[in-house]
Amino acid sequence: MNTTHRPSYWRLFSIWAAIGIQSFGGGSATLYLIRRVTVDRKHWITDDDFTRYWGICQIAPGINILGLVILIGWKMAGAAGAFISLTGLLLPSAAITIGLTALYAGFRDVPLVQAAIGGIVPATVGLGLLLSFTMVRPLLIGARSEGRASGIVAVALLLACTVVAARAHTPVLAILWATGAVSAVAQWGLSVRQRTSS
Repeated sequence: MNTTHRPSYWRLFSIWAAIGIQSFGGGSATLYLIRRVTVDRKHWITDDDFTRYWGICQIAPGINILGLVILIGWKMAGAAGAFISLTGLLLPSAAITIGLTALYAGFRDVPLVQAAIGGIVPATVGLGLLLSFTMVRPLLIGARSEGRASGIVAVALLLACTVVAARAHTPVLAILWATGAVSAVAQWGLSVRQRTSS
């Protein structure tokens, strides 16, 4: 994080409000916007921080993106920063959602409106794929820097989770906790081997 200049409360609110205004397309689009602003543009957090925060939010109940906003806001300005960030994100997006829902109720049967909504789906899928790539890259780079065994564990967990989520009816929480446990045991085993070999 760039600690030389923390944003004022008003600036923090306005940045999150700008994200809230642009957060069309669902969770993946909003998550992509948050990452682009907080990691790439403002350098508030690193790629690793973002991935770690998102991982923490996955094992907590509730709306994950709101948890992510709270964590980033807390890092920037404590409890006040968490509250301001969350308020900034929610106020404009909630107002726009209410307005668009009311508008859509009157025009939902118009073919042009249905075609436009159909075109939004591929765009959000594309943003989701781009977000997945940007989030998995630091994970794999970090694992590779820790050694070949750590990289193999990271790739194996990534593939196993994908297959289990796609083929089985395993609850998401069970997948997350099991993956965390396997990763912790693997990391412990690797560190024991490194200590005994040195």
